[in-house]
Amino acid sequence: MGILDRVSTLLRANINDMIDRAEDPEKVVKQLIADMNNQLVQVKTQVAASIADEKQLYQRYQDNLAKANDWQQRAELAVEKGQDDMAREALSRRNAFQQTADGFKGQYDQQSAQVEQLKEALHQLEAKIQDAQTKEELLIARSRRAKAETTIRTTLSGMDQSSALTSFQRIEEKVNQQEARAAALGELDTDTMEHRFQLMQQESEVDRQLADLKTKKGLAAPDDSKALGSGESTPS
Repeated sequence: MGILDRVSTLLRANINDMIDRAEDPEKVVKQLIADMNNQLVQVKTQVAASIADEKQLYQRYQDNLAKANDWQQRAELAVEKGQDDMAREALSRRNAFQQTADGFKGQYDQQSAQVEQLKEALHQLEAKIQDAQTKEELLIARSRRAKAETTIRTTLSGMDQSSALTSFQRIEEKVNQQEARAAALGELDTDTMEHRFQLMQQESEVDRQLADLKTKKGLAAPDDSKALGSGESTPS
């Protein structure tokens, strides 16, 4: 593929489309700009060489044209002097130089057209590179954002919604069980304390009933007998 074909391929490249389709857009855009800069150097080198060739072809065309004109004048002079043989020789040489000049003229025209094409390609490539460099950061930012969004969507789409819901339900049930157990323990503590107070109240009631019964039977409680005895006088 010639230099113009390679440059044309680069110029036709849709940078945005390449970025969107690439697996690694950052790598693609950097490589694309590097390729463009490399082609730019080659185009500049080719343009310089083509211009040099163009100048050489033009100079050879001019040299042979000048010699053809010179022999034309010599042929005319020979005719004026009646030297037909010399005139024929002069015309023969003029024709040879003219033919060579025409050949160089054709090559020069082709070379000149190619130089113009290369110059135009050079200008377009420079503009393309400038545009790519201007868009590089934006394109990379778009690429990173798209990559992040893709990762998020892939992660979300890969999640088992029912499994996740079941897991949350199990966690909630476990928490409910823990709360119920704590409440039950609290109730047990409360019931134990109340039971103890009830026993104390029952014991107090039994003691009261016993005291009432002893009083009714005329039996004083041990503490009461001691109290009564301490009030009597001792026999002399």
